Amino acid sequence: MRITPAVVVELTLGMLGLLGFLALDRGGQSMANAKFPEVSKVERFDFEQKGIEGWKTVEGKWMAEEMPGVPSGKKVLVQRAVENQFNVIVAPGGPYRDVDVSVRFMPISGREDASGGIVFRFSEGRYYVVRANALENNFRLYYYDNGRRQLATATVQPPALGQWHTLRVVAVADNIQAYLDGKLLLNHRDSRFQSGQVGLWTKSDSVTAFDDVVVKSNPQQK
Repeated sequence: MRITPAVVVELTLGMLGLLGFLALDRGGQSMANAKFPEVSKVERFDFEQKGIEGWKTVEGKWMAEEMPGVPSGKKVLVQRAVENQFNVIVAPGGPYRDVDVSVRFMPISGREDASGGIVFRFSEGRYYVVRANALENNFRLYYYDNGRRQLATATVQPPALGQWHTLRVVAVADNIQAYLDGKLLLNHRDSRFQSGQVGLWTKSDSVTAFDDVVVKSNPQQK
């Protein structure tokens, strides 16, 4: 094939199109150029000294416990109720609009479900949640408003039981991006909830441990 200027342009456009396709998630949204909130405040919770002082239990049996092999210190937050549909605990602080939240979690046990999640923009019982499940090969974003509804999903290797993993959510305006073990897997837009508190989540008979909750925010944008 003779290489002419027209051929060069055609090949270039084809490569750009391929790169654009590779940068899309299953919802057709760009996974590149992650947005992050302006950060002027960082809050950390390791459950070592204060336990769950200031936290609000919405549902479940949450307690600070000593556990060997934790990421830092000796204590972690464990959810042990096995009879509820969903278990939620809300952290002190907030409400937040733009926020960057991360946590380490370890699914300990569960026959029906073995999950851990981050709740964000929690207000009056309504919230978003990103969760991973050791019994399923998916990573999902939901919203809850008198019932749970799925917004986005990605296929993953299930996070192993008895091992520590990392969850992270970045929410800026209507853009929600979610990470599992450092990988950006979900990039979705939804504007139904504008601001609220952050927290942690499990489902059904999940017994799950959490540690090292970090909340980065700009309090001027509550």
